[in-house]
Amino acid sequence: MKRTQRGITLIGFVITLAVVGVFVYMGMKTIPMYSEFYAVKQALNDLATDPGVTDKDPAKIKDLFFRRLYISYADNIKNEHVKVVRKEAGYLMTVEYEVRKPLIANLDVVGKFKAEKELRRGGVD
Repeated sequence: MKRTQRGITLIGFVITLAVVGVFVYMGMKTIPMYSEFYAVKQALNDLATDPGVTDKDPAKIKDLFFRRLYISYADNIKNEHVKVVRKEAGYLMTVEYEVRKPLIANLDVVGKFKAEKELRRGGVD
């Protein structure tokens, strides 16, 4: 009776571990970028429900937006990334930015993010 071996070899296990390790490392670099983008979207939604936001000037709206981001430790969004444009029923607020994180040697992970929210009178979309 011949018995055959089953299972993974040590070399196969090391290669599998290396591949999984690379994906985990990439996740560690990209998850904070998406977490920050979620904070931006949440700040925009909170601002849209703020009563009387359309009665304020664009500079004050930006200030309120950055106060909400300060709580979430969102450091990659700067003043030049935020645009507030007057619309017929209020404002259109656009946040567009890019995040670049080093990955391995000269390779970078780049994330481009864009979020828009219409700020209307009465705070309802």
